[in-house]
Amino acid sequence: MIHVRTRLTADFTVISNALAQRRGSAVTVGVAAYISSLPDGSSVTITALCEHFSEGEILISRALRELEAAGYLERRRERTPSGQVRTRTYFYDVPGGAPDLDPDPDGSPEPPKPRRPRKQAAAAAITPASAPAEETVAAPLHAEAEAPIPPAEADPRAIAVLAALRRVDPRLVLSTQEAARLAPAVTRWLAAGLLPTHITDHLTARLPDHFLTRPAGILAYRLKETPLALPTLVGSAEPPVRPAVVPMRNCDGCDRGIRAAEPGRCRDCRSRDQLRAAG
Repeated sequence: MIHVRTRLTADFTVISNALAQRRGSAVTVGVAAYISSLPDGSSVTITALCEHFSEGEILISRALRELEAAGYLERRRERTPSGQVRTRTYFYDVPGGAPDLDPDPDGSPEPPKPRRPRKQAAAAAITPASAPAEETVAAPLHAEAEAPIPPAEADPRAIAVLAALRRVDPRLVLSTQEAARLAPAVTRWLAAGLLPTHITDHLTARLPDHFLTRPAGILAYRLKETPLALPTLVGSAEPPVRPAVVPMRNCDGCDRGIRAAEPGRCRDCRSRDQLRAAG
């Protein structure tokens, strides 16, 4: 095979060799290349993709699931300032890259911001085929980069959660600087009422078989999601009353330590007293 190269100056898309040469379904690679070529705000629902490709819903849906499992595609259900729940899709040139844009609820145009190399994230609207049309979101979502904090000032609870991830997946080994950079997001989730086990389950679920970036990049990408909703408790909202602890006392007969509400004798001493009275 010999390449006949032509230098393109417009209407072209750059994708990584890892994606273009991905083993498996050609439909998955084709769908990924097509989504990469679309501008931000384009609709990439299953219905919209089926209108472009000759493949049916089953193959297109399978391709989206494969891209999502590999970390190239992420679908989030987010609540807008008006209270509507909408689904938004992020497509990553490199799995684990962080989005660079902020949502614009007013729809007013903003000047473009420079993108970081090899971590470009294209945001486009996507809804399942059965989802209502009003859930389509055309505006891209951006996330602000957080300033790194010194490792000594990181929340020790968050550091403990991050350090324990390698027990679930040995690949999730973080350096001290990486853990300190991710700690503020974990702290916010803990403050929202999530248990460490909830956070661990979310960060380690459905990880790709092969990481194309550092584990910290994948964890940072997952920590940018809205914290999971807490389960609603059925019944009274008042906190349960803990039962009173019976105090420790010494038996009046043998001086053994017992728990009793009032001073008195232990069970053995009472049994001996009954035997003497009966004899």
